[in-house]
Amino acid sequence: MGMPISDYFEEFDPKPIGVASLAQVHIGRLRGSGEQVAVKLQHPHLQEFCEIDMEMVEVTLGWIKHWFPDFEFTWLGEEMRENLPKEMDFIHEKQNAERTMAEFEHIRTSLYIPEVKEARKRILVMEYIQGGRVDDLEYLSDHNIDRNKVSLELARIFCQMVHINGWFHADPHPGNLLIRPATPGSKSPYNFEIVLLDHGLYFDLDTPLRINYSKWWLALIAPATPETLEERKKYAKLVGNIDEDLYPVFEAAITGRAALEGSWEDIAQDDGPTGVPRAKSMIDLSAQTEEEMEAIRNAVVQKEGLLLSVFDVLRRVPRRVLMVLKLNDLTRSLDRALMTTHSTVRIFLITAKYCTFAVWLDESQRLVSEMRRKGLSGMSLGLLWDYFWVWWRYEKMYRSLEFAEWWMDTGASLVTAKAWIRGLFTVGGLQGAHRAAAGLA
Repeated sequence: MGMPISDYFEEFDPKPIGVASLAQVHIGRLRGSGEQVAVKLQHPHLQEFCEIDMEMVEVTLGWIKHWFPDFEFTWLGEEMRENLPKEMDFIHEKQNAERTMAEFEHIRTSLYIPEVKEARKRILVMEYIQGGRVDDLEYLSDHNIDRNKVSLELARIFCQMVHINGWFHADPHPGNLLIRPATPGSKSPYNFEIVLLDHGLYFDLDTPLRINYSKWWLALIAPATPETLEERKKYAKLVGNIDEDLYPVFEAAITGRAALEGSWEDIAQDDGPTGVPRAKSMIDLSAQTEEEMEAIRNAVVQKEGLLLSVFDVLRRVPRRVLMVLKLNDLTRSLDRALMTTHSTVRIFLITAKYCTFAVWLDESQRLVSEMRRKGLSGMSLGLLWDYFWVWWRYEKMYRSLEFAEWWMDTGASLVTAKAWIRGLFTVGGLQGAHRAAAGLA
């Protein structure tokens, strides 16, 4: 900062409130304004140690590749070499946070990005936020926050980033998310705000990749007709550079489940290599059972060549797509951790809505550009019909998804109401009813 700590802060707590691999966070109070802030300080001599770490990782991975050619992990070293310097530059983190704030500025959302007061390469001073973990059911109950809505808002935030903005947070985990009651003047449509922290690493998706990924999701959600199965494999190739032989493994990585019906062509249509019944689409997926998880683990170990196929998928898939898969895992795991009362496929409907909107925007903008290029004299009825057909297809799909959402949310409300009544009589009183409805009893 170029000055003593006492010249910049009225108060500065030398004991960190959080410590991670690259930095630690302290609480301070700005001199003059008296505002309480969070101060992120990079560990001393980190640059020198990180250079040594990167060299060691690259050498180790090179030896692994030499002795075990099938286990190709050198891309991990390349990824570390490219992205670690970005995470170590807090000016870069400030720019990422400001860009994300700008992209959500005109959206009614519960997302909140702490304001950055000042940034240097190794020091970041930002607004101090108090809140709880997004999966802390006690905290949610104490502040009367609906855990179902928290799960759905998380899905909406990350779907907006991936499918619409094409710019997404690439280090998502529960430690980078806080929740707090909505403040006066908040843009949140609910009584809470979701605070997203640590903006050191973001990835972008160019338009073709973003739209093809959205179309692949829509194919996964559609019933498994022969045409849909072909579309799934077509977009898997465009999105992940995945051929037909590796498609089932890639599909399982996206869904987090055993592959859908029609993915494995060398076996019976109703059961995959796990021996469990398979759904026709992601909408048909039931809650994952312990039997299915155990069957998947056994298949990876026992089915010849399957483990190598997993490594091959990791090697082929673009790094930014792997980061998107990490986001998918986060939303699914938080939905489970929050013990939501809606269907396990409820968050998939949100993804489907954003994919539908993304495809509609792309196709409508393409047609409008074509109309402008041709002008009134060159515009044909065929072009107008194409625009109407694209709009009608979007409206039909979007409204059907909204109805499905309403139906599932109604069912979730009934489950919550039953839990409230059960808590009223079995746990005891209104407090017991409230805790039961919050998933705590």
